[in-house]
Amino acid sequence: MSECIASAANERFRRLLGLATSARERREQGLAVIEGVHLVQAWLERGGAAADEAQLFVPRRAPASAEIRALLARFPRPATVLDDRLFARASQVEQGGGPLAIVPLPQPPLPARLDDDAVFLDRIQDPGNVGSILRTCAAVGVRRVIASPGAAQCWSPKVLRAAMGAHFHLEIHEGVEPSQLRERAAVAVRAADAAAATPLFRADLRAPALWLFGNEGQGLDPALRAWPAVSAIAIPQQPAVESLNVGVAAAVCLYEQWRQRIAAGPGRAPSRSAIPAGS
Repeated sequence: MSECIASAANERFRRLLGLATSARERREQGLAVIEGVHLVQAWLERGGAAADEAQLFVPRRAPASAEIRALLARFPRPATVLDDRLFARASQVEQGGGPLAIVPLPQPPLPARLDDDAVFLDRIQDPGNVGSILRTCAAVGVRRVIASPGAAQCWSPKVLRAAMGAHFHLEIHEGVEPSQLRERAAVAVRAADAAAATPLFRADLRAPALWLFGNEGQGLDPALRAWPAVSAIAIPQQPAVESLNVGVAAAVCLYEQWRQRIAAGPGRAPSRSAIPAGS
């Protein structure tokens, strides 16, 4: 490990702090900050050759931990030690034990044709909701998540913590306008809508689909609501509650989709829906 950094004026510390606390800095530099042994291990397993580009930071007290020592032994570059006071400033976890890592921000291109399962996050702003949906997608095998402008940044520290490593099992696309979905969608398009006539448990969800989940307060963008391809589906619930939290709603919908496919058995689920792009 390199010499301990004890000054807040140190260039490496200032860069780490800026990335940890500023979404704009992360976007402009194409970098993310991940924290904790579990997330850093998951990134190492997924990162491959990109692991050489990462920078690892540990608090001065951390090397005594056997778990962190094992991680340091695997990491391709020496870790930078931060004075505990400085590490606490950069950490997004109270009493966090680290490590922190600056890693290249995965930016896969959005396919020209969306012909398999995907989820679109329309201006969902709460990091906990975004992280929860990412975790659900990974759990049920929906590998593609698309986020609109105005949604919480998927690679922010809070979303990373909420998703608990799900990022490294997904293809995540950010800053995608709703109009781009219309040009690319070649599957069924479904939207959770409390006012819809079709209840979730009576809908046939076996075919691949693009699911749309809207903003916590405003719901789906009007342009998405008006898209003729969209099938609105309601989650049955008692009248005492107006609507479900969007993270919960997404989990209910995606697990019901998965349940129907399992129940159909191998080879019994319908083939992909042939929906013309831009319909």
